[in-house]
Amino acid sequence: MLFLASRSPRRSELLRQLGLRFDVLDVSIEEIRRAGEPAEDYVSRVAREKAGAGLLQVGAVAGAVVLGADTEVVLDGEVFGKPADAAAAAQMLRRLSGRTHRVISDLWCLTAAGETHRSCRSEVSFGSLCEADIAAYVATGEPFGKAGGYAIQGRAAPSCVIWRAATPA
Repeated sequence: MLFLASRSPRRSELLRQLGLRFDVLDVSIEEIRRAGEPAEDYVSRVAREKAGAGLLQVGAVAGAVVLGADTEVVLDGEVFGKPADAAAAAQMLRRLSGRTHRVISDLWCLTAAGETHRSCRSEVSFGSLCEADIAAYVATGEPFGKAGGYAIQGRAAPSCVIWRAATPA
């Protein structure tokens, strides 16, 4: 039985698009970067902790497979989490405007017998965004619940002038 240790509607949608049957686990992991922790290590740790917390919930289920994932946007060494409000979303988008940043995604798959880990590093370049564009995008509500305040698969796609996925690690 497959379990997704995430409340992310986008992750659920991806699994459904793959034709997978799964249950969603409600895990609560504190997503705070440790002092001096490299962004890559932080994203991997959070994804692993989500999967681990999920496995603890369903460890008695025979054949349980738990997926935990995390994605973060990194610009100038700063990890952009999910914006707390409209002002934070707008500020993130202003900083991303006209610049290239990294998107780090990690996936951990845990079972009672072992674990598997995959990473993907991508570069996204935004075109220049004017204040009206930023305000209109934030008003859609799409930035909320998303690292960096945007969804490349959503309304932000036209602003992402270049998107390169690195070879998964």
